[in-house]
Amino acid sequence: MALDKNGIAKRIAKEVKDGYYVNLGIGIPTLVANFVRDDIEVEFQSENGVLGMGPFPFEGEEDADIINAGKQTITTLPGASFFDSATSFSMIRGKHVDLTILGAMEVAENGDIANWKIPGKMVKGMGGAMDLVASAENIIVAMMHTNKRGESKLLKKCSLPLTGVGCVTKIVTNLAVLEIKDDTFHLLERAPGVSVEEIQKATEGTLVVNGEIPEMSI
Repeated sequence: MALDKNGIAKRIAKEVKDGYYVNLGIGIPTLVANFVRDDIEVEFQSENGVLGMGPFPFEGEEDADIINAGKQTITTLPGASFFDSATSFSMIRGKHVDLTILGAMEVAENGDIANWKIPGKMVKGMGGAMDLVASAENIIVAMMHTNKRGESKLLKKCSLPLTGVGCVTKIVTNLAVLEIKDDTFHLLERAPGVSVEEIQKATEGTLVVNGEIPEMSI
């Protein structure tokens, strides 16, 4: 059974370690804050100038002045701070973020990522993703394995304009957990009920499968 968006976020939350500073990108990554273990201390950063984000607010408890980079209302934890974009990007460019979690339209087998533009569609710009992929050393991508037409989004080479080159370290999709090593996708885990053959069929890029692949534990 393929995971839904919450399932992807729940699996990625297991990658978040005690003491980490974590940047959450727009889309599925924003859900990760809902699933981090209660017994660890984590600081979630949003590039619009927030450090100490908590889970999404319950309906009726939203504060329109407290938002993340995707303009979604958020909660903040005790000790949270607010600051300008210059300070926020100093944190990012200064490599003070331990883990960056981003969405993507495409990822290539060499770690290239395309997540900001589809040619012909109006966009405001690349935004903070450019700085994040250029500065971060630990990037996990949260994405669907295929597009709405059933075509793979894990490719030999990205077809869309790139956000970053050779920067992705791990990918969690609705079907699998994969690591990028030696310019290839390496299958680490499969979603509950999903076979290795299904994952191979849904992956255009080179996929390495070593031994028995365990099911995700979420």
